This record gives sequence, structure tokens and C-alpha cells, in this order.
Amino acid sequence: MELINLMQKRRSIRKYSGEKIEEGKIEKILQAGFLAPRSRAALSWEAVVVRNEEVLRKMVNCRVGTGQMLKSADCAIVMLGNPLISDVWIEDCVIALSNMHLAASSLGVGSCWIQGRNREAENGMTTEEYLRELLGFPEEYKLEAILSLGMPGENKDEHELVSFPAENIRVIRG
Repeated sequence: MELINLMQKRRSIRKYSGEKIEEGKIEKILQAGFLAPRSRAALSWEAVVVRNEEVLRKMVNCRVGTGQMLKSADCAIVMLGNPLISDVWIEDCVIALSNMHLAASSLGVGSCWIQGRNREAENGMTTEEYLRELLGFPEEYKLEAILSLGMPGENKDEHELVSFPAENIRVIRG
């Protein structure tokens, strides 16, 4: 499949069927993250893969109003970055997670990005504090986002390719 077609088909899926995702697909999704470009070739991120139903249910409360899809998710990838390794850990995390998001779509797995950095949990803690307490990741790691994963329980139309908004494009020619 051509990349632009995959991008058109990729949609945020918030409803999952309950069907289990094959281990091989999770592995490929993670591989896509490791294939992402990164600053100075340094691996400044770590992925925590959650496949435990009880933990996923607790993760629902990690974000005010937006973690509900984790109730029916089969898996979540919690993306953490280490600012001691790279000053652009946020960008490294985002690129890797974007690759994973696209890979999931290419494999027929539904996914949805749940922003974590600078967000609040249901109990008033930050999302990062809530997940650090729940998952036990080290203090030097900072939360970027969560990618919920599950077999799609909803179908969405693909994005239409539209012409570029002229006001957002500047072309400088020689």
C-alpha cells in the first residue's frame, strides 16, 4: 500500500471489538517505532506495553474525559522519554509513536493517541504522576502519550485528499 493511501485510511479508533490482537502484530507495531528517525541516533524513549485488563481499566482514569477507550482496548503503549539522553526527547517520542499509529492501521489494528504530557488525571494528579504510580516507571522518564490499541469495533470513512490550504503554504523559488 502506498504511504499516502495508508495515511488517508488511518483514523483514530476509540471503540474496540474485544477481539485479541495477535502478538506478532504488537511486535510489528513496536518495530515501526524503533525504525523512526531520532536525534543523534540516541534512543531517548521507552515504551511500556500494557496487556493486563486490570491495569488497562485503571488507566482509564489517567486523563480527564479522554481515557475511556482504554476500557475495551486490548493493549496500550505508554510512551516515555528521557530528557537526560536527548533534549528533543518529545520529538523522538512523537515520531516513533506516529510510526506505531500508522503501522497499527496497516495491520488492521485500531489505535488512538491519548495525549499525556501536560494533562491531568481524574483524581487531580497529573497524568504523568498517575501513570508513574500505577506503572512504576523511573523519575527520569517523562510521559509523552499513550497509544490505545484494539481490533476495531467501528468503521470510519477514510480522509479525503484536499488541495493544500494556500494560506498555510509558502513557496520560495529561486
